[in-house]
Amino acid sequence: MSSILTGPLRALQRLRDRVSGMRPPDLFYSTYEHRLLAELDTDKLPQHVAVMADGNRRWARLNAPGQPLAAGYRAGADRLEEFVDWCAEAGIGLVTLWVLSTDNLRRADASELGPLLEVIAELVEELADNGHRRVQLVGALDLLPIEVRQRLQAAERRSSADAPIHVNIAISYGGRHELRDAFRSLLADQASKGVSTAELADILEIEDIADHLYTAGQPDPDLVIRTSGEQRMSGFLIWQSVHSEFYFCEALWPDFRKVDFVRALRSYSQRERRFGR
Repeated sequence: MSSILTGPLRALQRLRDRVSGMRPPDLFYSTYEHRLLAELDTDKLPQHVAVMADGNRRWARLNAPGQPLAAGYRAGADRLEEFVDWCAEAGIGLVTLWVLSTDNLRRADASELGPLLEVIAELVEELADNGHRRVQLVGALDLLPIEVRQRLQAAERRSSADAPIHVNIAISYGGRHELRDAFRSLLADQASKGVSTAELADILEIEDIADHLYTAGQPDPDLVIRTSGEQRMSGFLIWQSVHSEFYFCEALWPDFRKVDFVRALRSYSQRERRFGR
C-alpha cells in the first residue's frame, strides 16, 4: 500500500510513524515545544545569546558513576553543538559558549584538565568544520598549553568567515582577565601613537575600552543563560552583560533540552528591557 501513497499521504504516514515511535514523555515535550515556539513573538527574540554551560561534572557523577568525568564533558559538548543549531533555527546569529574559565584552568589537576581540553578541542573543530559557522576564540589563550592553543587557532582560521551564525568560544576566559587584557591593549595602542598616560587619562572614553575587549565590534549579549541551578555570573562577560537579561535553569547542562531553551526565549520575549532607563 505504501508504494501507491501520494506525496501528502506519504508525509502524513511518516509523521504517524514518528509519533508512534515516541515514548509518551518525548511526545509530550515535542507537542509542548511546538506550542511554545508558535507562541513566541519573533520580533522580540534576542540576537546574541550567551550560555554558561554549568553542571557537566555533576551530571557525570550522577549518570556515569565509575566513569571518568570526561563522560560529562563529552555529553556537554554534544549539547553545546545542538544548542548552536537551536539558535540558528531561531534566527539568532551570535552565540557565546563559555567552555572553560581561568579559575577552572588554574584549579583543575592534570588528569582532569587533559581530557577536558581534548573534548573542547574536538568541539571547536566540529563547529569550525561544519561550514555554516564562524568560530572565534575569546579568552586568555596564552594560559593554554601551546599545542592546544595552536590546534584551536587552526580550527578558528578554517571556519567560514561569512557563515550565517557566529560562535564565540570563551575558553580560558575570566572577566577580570578580559579587562586586564583590554587595558593592556589600550595602553600599548596609545603609547604607539605617542599618547602619554596623563593625556590618556584626560581623553579616555568608555568606547575606547570596549574597542579592546575580546568581543570588540560585537553587540552585547541580549540574553545570558546559566544552567545547574547556580545564580551568579562568576565573572562572565562583566563588561558586556551590563544590560543583559538573565535566565537561570535548574537542569544540569547535558540535560538542558530544546524545550528549556524555548522557555528561556519565551521568558526573554516577555520582559520589558529598560537599559537602565
